[in-house]
Amino acid sequence: MKIIFMGTPEFAVSSLDILVKNNYNIVAVITAPDKPAGRGNELHQSDVKKYALANNLSILQPTNLKSPDFLQELKNLNADLQIVVAFRMLPEIVWSMPPKGTFNLHASLLPKFRGAAPINWAIINGETETGVTTFFLQQEIDTGNIILQQKEPIHQTDNVGDLYARLMKIGAELTLKTVQKIEKNDIQPQIQTGTPTHAPKIFRETCQIDWNKTSKEIYDFVRGLSPYPAAWTTIKGKNCKIYATEMVDNLEEISENNINSSNKNIAVGEFFIAGNNKTIYFKTENNFLKIKELQLEGKKRLLVEEFLRGFKI
Repeated sequence: MKIIFMGTPEFAVSSLDILVKNNYNIVAVITAPDKPAGRGNELHQSDVKKYALANNLSILQPTNLKSPDFLQELKNLNADLQIVVAFRMLPEIVWSMPPKGTFNLHASLLPKFRGAAPINWAIINGETETGVTTFFLQQEIDTGNIILQQKEPIHQTDNVGDLYARLMKIGAELTLKTVQKIEKNDIQPQIQTGTPTHAPKIFRETCQIDWNKTSKEIYDFVRGLSPYPAAWTTIKGKNCKIYATEMVDNLEEISENNINSSNKNIAVGEFFIAGNNKTIYFKTENNFLKIKELQLEGKKRLLVEEFLRGFKI
């Protein structure tokens, strides 16, 4: 069985690697064109391209997925199956080409969290469970018939980096299992059922903390964006990324840290320092949130104690 693999970031590398290690015939890898990055604007290769080069796989980097030259190249490969992991939306002429179809690995339990950032939004929304899904592509994005799903718990302390790593691994295993079942004609794709939810692309504006929300909502928001792209707020007029927080269960903790009673009545969104200059508390809609790790613009990422040693507020 001849396979074309399409993907770009690190998340896709694990799925490609497991297929290579199981001796599947990857006739081509399709990935994003190299892009200038960094201060010197040097061309940056995708993680998938780096892996493909290291493993002597044929690479295509089309800028236009509908160009006649690319489509002819694709036809000439005569692939039986195409696999998409974290690539981009494909035109129908591409995904309908191979006789065994084109399937996608998506990092959620579809139809929940359709869209570009399912791992982030699952945590931001306070979910306790997510997973990965393989499904056949069709016209509307993330709506195709489900081949296989694998559930994964979201732990209360998970940030997006933690969950990303686990879903990358189980996603690769599900990709392999899906290919094996397609190879044996042992599949019964199921129509997606349930109420769809959406996971749109995340922009800088998306990441600003709204202190008018509850402590739990902000706690989930921060870990759903950590370590990248990171939630942010302002401290004394300077932008500050927040990587980790801790919820304050009750006001007893406040008094234990010798916080002035007047601080208990500060406005939502304001902060104060306590605990012998070792802790920052922000007032939320319903309580306080302790900051554990942060990064002021132009500075290093630091634990709050280290931050307070060098930054006088």
